[in-house]
Amino acid sequence: MNVDLFDFELPAERIALRPASPRDSARLLVLDGADTRDASVRDLPSCLRAGDLLVFNDTRVIPAQLEGLRGEARVGATLHKREGPRRWRAFIRNAKRLRQGDSVDFGQGVTAIASDRAEDGSFALDFAGDEPVELLLTRCGRMPLPPYIASKRPTDSRDADDYQTMFASEPGAVAAPTAALHFTPELLAALDAAGIGHATLTLHVGAGTFLPVKAEDTDAHRMHAEWGRIDAATADRLNAVRAVGGRVVAVGTTSLRLIESAAGNDGVIHPFEGDTAIFITPGYRFKGIDGLVTNFHLPRSTLFMLVSALMGLDRMQAAYAHAIASGYRFYSYGDASLLLPLKGR
Repeated sequence: MNVDLFDFELPAERIALRPASPRDSARLLVLDGADTRDASVRDLPSCLRAGDLLVFNDTRVIPAQLEGLRGEARVGATLHKREGPRRWRAFIRNAKRLRQGDSVDFGQGVTAIASDRAEDGSFALDFAGDEPVELLLTRCGRMPLPPYIASKRPTDSRDADDYQTMFASEPGAVAAPTAALHFTPELLAALDAAGIGHATLTLHVGAGTFLPVKAEDTDAHRMHAEWGRIDAATADRLNAVRAVGGRVVAVGTTSLRLIESAAGNDGVIHPFEGDTAIFITPGYRFKGIDGLVTNFHLPRSTLFMLVSALMGLDRMQAAYAHAIASGYRFYSYGDASLLLPLKGR
């Protein structure tokens, strides 16, 4: 499909630079079958049904944004995928100043050797020493806010909490599964009281999620791989919910992509551990999920393509036009939508 089909105009003032406070006070645009209505995230218990199951991503964002020196040349690195105990794949700013074999000093006693430059310009960084890399990053790294926020204000101490979900327990992501940022213990208790359960899986979100689609046609775009895991007990639970007529509702496109990677053509969700580079565009047949809670996405992005695949391109273009006109806040710290497609779509 032509990527231009997924373009739309977004006023800069619609980009949220801070999350709603409290988190569950964010607005919620509900697309339920053919119905569209405005609500609040706190209304989720009444928007879903008893027996439904929400699936959250329990990945934890690491301080993956680094600044360092190669000799006297300054370079920046954004880690985006772990490749070994001490090796991370990284996008490099000022990459022309870096060669394979160069040592980069990130300060605080943290150094890494650049190697294995890939076609996309990224380097592998091999961190020196014996300390766990996660510990090194706490000394020299900072929270990797999305570029559309970081370009408008500096990262600060608030982001260390604001950019983690209440489910964050498995370190390894360089971007938050932002739909889950709206959830609070109080909201989870209300959902539980309404008979709506929850489960978790792990997908370590990479910085590739922010990369623009540069190809003119979706067939020419290649996704970056991300590592994920669904254990057997969770897969069994998701299958059991659907077997009795409940709906599996992914919270975030990361949860959705992993469930779809683990689902067979018969709709059965299997245990999964490994990389996924699934790219979902209109025409895709969803196998493992029945709905999605997600934020509002970038024009021409793979994520807007995904929600268009779920609900229909015309429907999502109209919904986004409504959201823009109605003052909804966009992107990682913005408001949310609940997408429940017509049965059989």
